Formats: sequence, C-alpha cells, structure tokens
Amino acid sequence: MQETTRLAGLIQERINDTLAQHRSALTALGPDAQPLLDEAFGFLTGGKRFRAQFAVLGFRAAAPLELAEDLSPELDRVLDAACALELFHAAALIHDDVIDRSDTRRGRPAVHRLFAAMHGQQGWVGSADHFGLAGAILLGDLLQSWADELMQRACDATPDRDAARRAREHFNRMRSEVAVGQYLDVREEQQPVFAEHAEQLERSTRVLVYKSAKYSVEAPLLIGAALAGAAPEVEDALAEFGLPIGVAFQLRDDQLGVFGDEELTGKPIGDDLVEGKRTVLVTLAREQLPTTQRRIFDDLLGTELDEEQVMMMQRTIRESGAVEQVEEMISRNVERATASLRNAPVLPESAAQLLQLAERAARRAS
Repeated sequence: MQETTRLAGLIQERINDTLAQHRSALTALGPDAQPLLDEAFGFLTGGKRFRAQFAVLGFRAAAPLELAEDLSPELDRVLDAACALELFHAAALIHDDVIDRSDTRRGRPAVHRLFAAMHGQQGWVGSADHFGLAGAILLGDLLQSWADELMQRACDATPDRDAARRAREHFNRMRSEVAVGQYLDVREEQQPVFAEHAEQLERSTRVLVYKSAKYSVEAPLLIGAALAGAAPEVEDALAEFGLPIGVAFQLRDDQLGVFGDEELTGKPIGDDLVEGKRTVLVTLAREQLPTTQRRIFDDLLGTELDEEQVMMMQRTIRESGAVEQVEEMISRNVERATASLRNAPVLPESAAQLLQLAERAARRAS
C-alpha cells in the first residue's frame, strides 16, 4: 500500500507539472482561456490512478532486474506514459458525461454542467447548455491531445525503437477500441427491446470489454511492458492477467452504478438505471424475472426515476440473484488472473504488486 501511495503521488506531480507547462505555453491566449485550463487542473486532481499504476507495474514486470528494483534511470518516460493514460482517461470521462447527460462526476458538477453554469453566471447570450457541451467537448479534445504528446515523448525517450513502436501501437489500439466500445454502448441504449438472453449477454460483455476492461488494465500493462522492451511471452502473460482483472474492474463498476454509496462514488444512486445501461448485471437480472415483472423493469429502465422507483429496481435486481452472479464472476476473473501469474515470466515482487493492485481494483467501494 505504501508503494502504491508513493506511485500515485509521483503520478499526480507529473500531471500537475504537465498541466502547468501547457498553461504557461498558452498564456498568450489571455485570461478568457483560463476557465478551460483551470478545469483541466480541477478534473485531474485526485483519483485512484489505477491505469497509471498498472503501466508502471507493467514496466517493472518486464524490465531487467536492475531497472525493476530502481526505476530512477527510466522514471521520466514511464511516468510520461502513465500520465498519458490518466489524461486520456479524463478526456474519456468528460465525453462520457456529455453522452450520458450526467449531472455529476466525483461529487462535483460534470464539466458540461460547470460550463453551462458559468454561462448563466456571466449573463452571456445564447444557450447555456450548448456552451456547456462545447466547453466539455473541447476540454476533452485538449486532454486527448496532451495525452498523445506525453505518449510520444515517452516513445521518443525509449532507446529501443522496436519497443517504442510496440508501446505506441498498444496506445493507438486502446484509443480506437474505447471509442468504438463507447459507440456500441450508446447504440445498445437505443434499441427498442432487449435481444434474446444469450445474444444480449454477449452484447453487454462486448461493450464491457472494449469500452472499459481492456483499457483499464490490459492496455496500461502492455504499454508499460513494451517500453521496457518486454519479450513476447511477457506481454502474453500480462495480457492473460490484465484482461480478467479489467473485466472484474468493470463488473464492480456496474455494481457500483446501481448500488454504490453516493458519497463514495460521487454519482447519484442508481445512476446506471436512469441512464438505461444494459450492463451484464441488468441482463442477468431481467432473465430471472417473470414476464410481467420483466416488462415493468424494461419500461422503467432508462427513464427519469424517482427515489422510490430506484429502490424498487434495486430490490428487484437483488432478489433476482444477479448480484451474487456478478460477485461470482468477479471472483472467478480474479482467480483466473492470479493463476495466470503463477508461471508467468515476471519477477516475484512484480507479480505480488500486480496482485495487490488488482485486488484493490476489483474489490473497491467507489
């Protein structure tokens, strides 16, 4: 825990330094640009930094022994790649809140709501909501641009050009998969009816894997490992570990989206139900419902639910047995990942750190 806390601190310092450098470079644009840059700082303050930490641990797992024990010779480029992942993640969250029309994120107004409120406070003309959407989209684009610059800097600082190329390929593939996975998620919400259970479960799982699971754990591990010049068998081992942990991570996220404590998650209780998310949890729950109850459940999903309706749907999901099913899926994925590391060609200390971080990611309460 002490080591992950130290890593999170180093990552936050690098993020702050990066944002400060960009703010300084953009001074010529004048004070009117400051609210956009201020929100970059605000949005990127705090957080668990799972993706960045998995990138550093991926590097350690693949690095020569002397580098794995002391990162100082390589720290700059590894931190650049780790922070690139955090900036990309922030951009994805900002855009996700626009797509989902979410009001809050981490207990504070979503970025588009914040800029809409600023419009109203200033008494500007035009639509406050439109200005809010424009501000959020542009901030997300800006953070994606800065993430790309950081990743390129990490690759340029990597002496092994093949290693740099592979790290960049992992990063590029991750960005494409997240964008298309997000599209599949949006598309799923627009379908007038659920598909048959087996097909719906396959669709929900595909969204889970490509929108979140792969980019939360597997891709960061592979980017870090590639920067260290990982052999193919090391990358294969980390991918075999990373994907099930990423799946467990997102299954936990889906549980929290329905049952999470609002004070811990920073999102309204039952938010995924209001947004109409066709998650694995929801798909498993409705399969166990009698026809009439399933029809009521489907009619309520994705509507403006009051507190009583949210509680009713939560109770329905619990009584269906879906919560226990998802908990079992999380445990099976963690066990599968743990087993994959037993004979993996990585240092024992690195394997222990990976397992510790994986447990935190899969068992978290926020």
